[in-house]
Amino acid sequence: MYDFLIVGSGLYGAVCAYELARAGRSVLVIDRRAHIGGNVYTESVEGINVHRYGAHIFHTSDQKLWEYVGRFAEFNNFINQPVARYRNEIYNLPFNMNTFTKLWDDVFTPAQAQARIASERERDCVAEPKNLEEQAISLVGRTIYEKLIKGYTQKQWGRPCTELPAFIIRRLPVRFTFDNNYFNDRWQGIPVGGYTKMIAKMLAYAEVRLRSDFLENREGYLAMARRVIYTGPIDEYFRYRFGALEYRSVRFEQEVLDIPNYQGNAVVNYTAEDVPYTRIIEHKHFEFGTQPGTVISREYSAEWKRGDEPYYPVNDAKNSRLYEQYRALAEGEDKVVFGGRLGQYKYFDMDDTVAAALACVKAELAR
Repeated sequence: MYDFLIVGSGLYGAVCAYELARAGRSVLVIDRRAHIGGNVYTESVEGINVHRYGAHIFHTSDQKLWEYVGRFAEFNNFINQPVARYRNEIYNLPFNMNTFTKLWDDVFTPAQAQARIASERERDCVAEPKNLEEQAISLVGRTIYEKLIKGYTQKQWGRPCTELPAFIIRRLPVRFTFDNNYFNDRWQGIPVGGYTKMIAKMLAYAEVRLRSDFLENREGYLAMARRVIYTGPIDEYFRYRFGALEYRSVRFEQEVLDIPNYQGNAVVNYTAEDVPYTRIIEHKHFEFGTQPGTVISREYSAEWKRGDEPYYPVNDAKNSRLYEQYRALAEGEDKVVFGGRLGQYKYFDMDDTVAAALACVKAELAR
């Protein structure tokens, strides 16, 4: 019998596996997929490390977490500087002075940008926004909303902004500097050689079995270990007793191109609603690639249904209430602990994932 069974070999499960094995516990990791790494999995295509399930950029302001992941990989100095394309116009993200000076031909200084945004906010501002459109306009004005928020958000959520709750956009990053760095965190980068290589080092001291579906042999797997860390969907674990939690899913359309450079940037968002995809990722730019060809991935946001890969929890009031019902069931499990994005029905940045996994292990070892 193993001390721990970990269901899922993504970042959360891999950190748990490493820490528990280092503490002398026997660990079995299983994953229903044919590869390790969960959604941070990268695979080599034409010599380029492709982020199969979407772009993942590690960023943090916690030095200890940065040093921790540095045990398993050398990180490059990639800085996330996405751009947005609206029809035949290109803008820098997040919203900053480079954005504002292109949006308005009479804006050149921070004071002028602040005044223009304030004027637009006052003209259309709603005292108590009832939907996402009203909330966004009350924060940044109509010009930024119409060109850089509306279409992208409607594609992302699959419904008009007037039908989306205001709380989805509680704040929007607005900088009155010429700084295109998307994150404010002190440290950021991409593992040299890809995330799969990093995850493999974390799993080096555990037994790993792929193409192994915990829910297809639940009782058999539960009997194999004293404790279970489950990182799959919490509602699926409980056989959707109260109904399915909602997610947004993503479909990827990958293309190998016989050119050295397709778009000149790792991430380009397409904010016009009549462009069906939300963004294009050009993977070689994450690692400053010099390969003769390139690989791009178009991302299409989609409504999730059972059988699809769940990506983004829909943490509205209805789903939050539903999750609380499942969390109460989870607390009643005597040997299973639920963790990660799907187990806790919560969006995690990668540094938050690592921190949560370390906290889980600390609690387990203290039992």
